[in-house]
Amino acid sequence: MTSYAQQVGREPSRTAPAPGAVLLVALLGFFMISLDATAVTVALPAIGRTFGGTTAGLQWVVDGYTVPFAALLISAGAVSDRAGAKTVFGCGLAAFTAASAACGLAPWLAFLIGARVVQGGAAAVMLPASLALVRQAYADPAARARAVAVWSAGAAAGIAAGPVIGGALTSAAGWRAIFFVNVPVGLVALVLLARAPASPRRSVPLDLAGQATAIVTLAALAFGVIAGGASGFGRPLVVAALALAVLGGAAFVLAETRAAHPMVPLRMFRSNVVAACVAIGFAINAAFYGIAFVLSLYFQRVLGEPPVTAGLMFLPMTALLTAANLLSARVAARAGHHVPVRAGLLVSALAMLALAFSHGVVLVAVLLVPVGTGLGFALPSVIFVLLEAIPGEQAGLAGGLLNASRQTGGALAVALYGALVSGSFLAGMRDSMLISAALLLTAAAAAFRVLRGARRP
Repeated sequence: MTSYAQQVGREPSRTAPAPGAVLLVALLGFFMISLDATAVTVALPAIGRTFGGTTAGLQWVVDGYTVPFAALLISAGAVSDRAGAKTVFGCGLAAFTAASAACGLAPWLAFLIGARVVQGGAAAVMLPASLALVRQAYADPAARARAVAVWSAGAAAGIAAGPVIGGALTSAAGWRAIFFVNVPVGLVALVLLARAPASPRRSVPLDLAGQATAIVTLAALAFGVIAGGASGFGRPLVVAALALAVLGGAAFVLAETRAAHPMVPLRMFRSNVVAACVAIGFAINAAFYGIAFVLSLYFQRVLGEPPVTAGLMFLPMTALLTAANLLSARVAARAGHHVPVRAGLLVSALAMLALAFSHGVVLVAVLLVPVGTGLGFALPSVIFVLLEAIPGEQAGLAGGLLNASRQTGGALAVALYGALVSGSFLAGMRDSMLISAALLLTAAAAAFRVLRGARRP
């Protein structure tokens, strides 16, 4: 019997579409996932005017998406391996498209938040399956590496273009257009997916205890931090959520230690490279999502700019972020993946420090360029280094861990930074940027210390 790693490396059948078509489907899905994570941030003031929501309620429009996304990623990756990437991706894509329509039709804020929760869960189902589709479509390792770089660049484009597209749509057609635009894109992707070949499946049983405890731990942690930042960490509900996160984490470790087929083999973290990559992913998303949230409010609430102008403030960064993502692969092919990771994190950290003491539309927009470019330069190589550090049959799991860490970082940063700016906005914004700079400097130090041996494969 062939292994799963051998199965996903098989040549596509003669009747299967070209690998580029499969890559396009995966790219469309990943682009929608990433776009929705940031496009909504610029529309928050408009959503608040429609529903009269508080800052805490508006945070949940963002975190209602990112919390289930982070909590379900690891489990979704395991299910994708066992049920087949095509089937799982199609189910997630259909649910995401339907939830987008529900968001656009939302009659009140609680309904919108509920639909965003469904969106986040569907995004978690789609993400690991989309990467698996790319791996299956490209049998040649070099071609697969380039395809993964394009896949990653598509996500970077979605994240970076989100504030611009969100601002333009909100100003031109209202905030509901941000969600309605997903519907035709999702339907086109479903039609293209129907022509993709069936995906291989693994016969390994599901680790139900590991999945349940992982979901409970991540969801309780994110909820506790968000609720604590909004209303104080001394409230009984917040204390209970954080205690549940601690207990859930302990139960998860115990379950994985005893499971015959653990969802997350704990021996994986004996590798300093794996641990460093997961931590670096956390820092990257915490810095990006947290600052995007704060600056969207800064441009509109403090400077009084309309949504479209607030979105355009991210345009210089948007123009270079995707290019930096693709350039990273070329530099890594010549100098090793450690070079883009170290350089990108250091540049982003220094630019974030400068942002902490800068004000005004032009200066902030200019300093966003090295922040976004550095993060886009570092991230693809973080993925590659992680995949090089583990056996091939565990690549899907490693990708799930990395993305779960990244999404958790984004959710927690939005929660923490939202609490900081709820008092004195400018002081809270400065503190948020200093925290982001410290995270990125710590990640850069880890890259210099741990990734020194991460040369060309």
